[in-house]
Amino acid sequence: MKRSAFLIALALATSTITSGTAAAGDGWKSLFDGKSLKGWTQKNGTAKYKVVDGTIHGTTNEGSPNSFLCSDKEYGNFELEFEVKVHDSLNSGCQIRSKTKETDGKKKNDKFGRVYGPQCEIEASGANGAEAGYIYGEATGRGWLTSKEDLKPHKVMKDGEWNKFRIVAKGAHIQTWINGKAIADLTDEEIFKTHPKGFIGLQVHGIKGGTGPYDVAWKNIRIKELK
Repeated sequence: MKRSAFLIALALATSTITSGTAAAGDGWKSLFDGKSLKGWTQKNGTAKYKVVDGTIHGTTNEGSPNSFLCSDKEYGNFELEFEVKVHDSLNSGCQIRSKTKETDGKKKNDKFGRVYGPQCEIEASGANGAEAGYIYGEATGRGWLTSKEDLKPHKVMKDGEWNKFRIVAKGAHIQTWINGKAIADLTDEEIFKTHPKGFIGLQVHGIKGGTGPYDVAWKNIRIKELK
């Protein structure tokens, strides 16, 4: 009986260890520990980023240009997931494979250079729908990377609530989903040549004078690197 009990206990322990190893080895890594901004650096703007109730909370600062909190690590091919809740009056976004370029040094708090690269749009649906999930070329001079034909406003975003985003970037192919619904399916060789790899950036958009403050929050940010 004692030997049988020991063997059963050993089998259960082995099963637990094996299961845990499988879960830990699935390739997903958290980009936010829920307690600090470790692994992130603000590179543009004067919006305020801080940890609030287990989220990365960004708040506008009147007079600030677009602000970006950027991952210290760069990524090439990956699958990225996060949840986001944005104020109905604020435009936001998630930079992918982004970089910084030199500026004239005249703008405040811009010692790293201007953030530029592909951005997954984040904005509330509102009454007429919005372009959330489509791909914009932040500071690239190209405007929308998603074609005019595909840039169709929609109401997939749930205003005032948490929304789950999924972004897959592999080679020149970028795909996005919001709350499980496919949004963008873009192949852009030009942007891939200039931005094959770069940081992830969480945007707080600049606002007009006399407006705000507005906020946006992110949580459950995780990434899986792909070959």
